[in-house]
Amino acid sequence: MSSENFILPFQLEQSNLRGRVVTVTSVLNDMLVAHDYPKPVSHLVAESMTLSLALTSMLKFEGIFTLQTQGDGPVKMLVTDVVSPAKVRSCASFDEKRVAHAREQLAAMAVPETSQNHLAQYLGKGYLAFTIDRAGEEERYQGIVELNGASLVDCVQDYFRQSEQIETAFRMAVGVRDNKWCATAIMLQKMPEEENEPLGNTHEDDWRRAMILMQSATDDELLAENLKPQDLLFRLFHEDGVRVYETTEIRHECRCDVERVRNIVRSLPEEDQAYIIKDGRIEMQCEFCSKVYKLHPDTLDVI
Repeated sequence: MSSENFILPFQLEQSNLRGRVVTVTSVLNDMLVAHDYPKPVSHLVAESMTLSLALTSMLKFEGIFTLQTQGDGPVKMLVTDVVSPAKVRSCASFDEKRVAHAREQLAAMAVPETSQNHLAQYLGKGYLAFTIDRAGEEERYQGIVELNGASLVDCVQDYFRQSEQIETAFRMAVGVRDNKWCATAIMLQKMPEEENEPLGNTHEDDWRRAMILMQSATDDELLAENLKPQDLLFRLFHEDGVRVYETTEIRHECRCDVERVRNIVRSLPEEDQAYIIKDGRIEMQCEFCSKVYKLHPDTLDVI
């Protein structure tokens, strides 16, 4: 089991709360290094991946969870999908010149780049879409929320508030430590109260106190290599009795293959097929893993 990339479920025994800790290091770093995105784009991709893993971990299903962010800013789209339980891939589509201009504007205003200004500066106005494709089912579930607030975390929490589902909150940190990208998120959920339960106010107090404790975790604590998530949970919630469960390993796995690429080429109109032929061959690059496929234009055999 990797000690760098995992999902750790936990429960606070003295209150009606459960949660997850998601820690991603080598999987995240290797993927971002392969893409070589500008730093703010990498930061947003890391947030998208970490949030997606946290959200998927609370869903008991076999299939694919997709988190897609689309806006009118320099970063046009973020896409992360997770094949249950934790096989993840992410990518971004962006305008390099507009990203550079946005960074120059922030630098001119002496504003540090953080999660709290990425939404307005880089994503702009748009939406966040959650899609669940369950294995063996034709219908899919999709929820959509406007990009609102200062960060992707704000958008996800806004979605839960609007959809009247389980009340959910996050504390997340993304950064570079020892020249490596890493991210950690704590997700906390308030379980539904049972009918005629007389402890509503008590549970609400538990929730507010847990929020204060969770938000007290610093970025340095969340990203510290020498601080185990179990120890961090104990520091935050020891008075509530923290019970941790078996971890799930996170893996970077892309679903692209040569047959999928062939099907894409075959689906294109003839003029588009002719357009993508360069130097006597077709080259297509997977946006998720950056793998390049080279095919013969007539037979679509691998060159």
